[in-house]
Amino acid sequence: MEGEIVDWLLEEGDPSIRYLTLRDLLRREEEEVLEAKAKIMEVGAVPRILARQKPEGNWGEAKDFYQNSKYKGTVWNLILLAELCADPHDERIKAACEFVLEWSQERTTGGFAVRGNKDKGGTKESVICCLTSNMAFSLIRLGYGEDPRVRKTLKWLTTFQRYEHVSQATHEWPYLHQRCWHDHTCRSGAVKSLKALAEVPRSERTADMERMIEAGAEFLLSQHILRKGPGSKEVSRPEWLHLGFPLMWNTDILEILDVLTWLGYQDERMHDAIIALLSKRRPDGRWLQENRFEGRFLISLERNGKPSKWVTLRALRVLEAMPR
Repeated sequence: MEGEIVDWLLEEGDPSIRYLTLRDLLRREEEEVLEAKAKIMEVGAVPRILARQKPEGNWGEAKDFYQNSKYKGTVWNLILLAELCADPHDERIKAACEFVLEWSQERTTGGFAVRGNKDKGGTKESVICCLTSNMAFSLIRLGYGEDPRVRKTLKWLTTFQRYEHVSQATHEWPYLHQRCWHDHTCRSGAVKSLKALAEVPRSERTADMERMIEAGAEFLLSQHILRKGPGSKEVSRPEWLHLGFPLMWNTDILEILDVLTWLGYQDERMHDAIIALLSKRRPDGRWLQENRFEGRFLISLERNGKPSKWVTLRALRVLEAMPR
């Protein structure tokens, strides 16, 4: 069964999946991995997304990079291109990154806003934590990790991101959005901030980054990933048991496990979520796509209710990282 699943993941029609399978599961030689990575720009989802990009680097109306075009606007396509491991050296990828930095980044602090314009950047009052984290993740993965503007975004995360079971946030900036900062830290935001920091090579992480990683991981682990709070037996978000890709601003137990294991965590408090993950595995060894914004992207990836290469790959990656 394992051999059949690996063969399925290695199929040529899904070059991003093939590349990540060779790199993360099979740990093949660098030459073979790089050859597979090159195909990402030639076949499959990435060239289909880029075919609809405008010369200025955006998708759709420039000003609708976030809100009015979910999930077809520029920030959403940038997240997807990063998840698909698009080539950072491609000029179209660079144009998309520059567009987002010009239009969405709040220039004084480095946070990312849901509203903005090219001349002034993102509006300060519309900066939110999940978008800031998603943009940091995407820009780092797409080759902008050393850019001073992205370093400023990482500083925003280590300064303003909080991990609290009972919110201590005031109504001052940037804690203006009650959906982000209500009675406790938004777990989607917490996961996305950890995901962004995980993209920073360990040798390049500052002490503040390491401190935030430890605090964020403890925040999630103290709730056993899927519980409503420390000591609770109640599942916090039942929909997070429905696995999917891509998740954009949302999360699920698989993404949380994937981020934590990528950061090196093998904690017994991950056990409940691992059991839940294993319970979702089908008799044929695959996992289903259950929770995707179906029909809302520029392109179609996998359909809900069907076996998912993305969910299966990430689930196997998590299980491989856990102690036997």
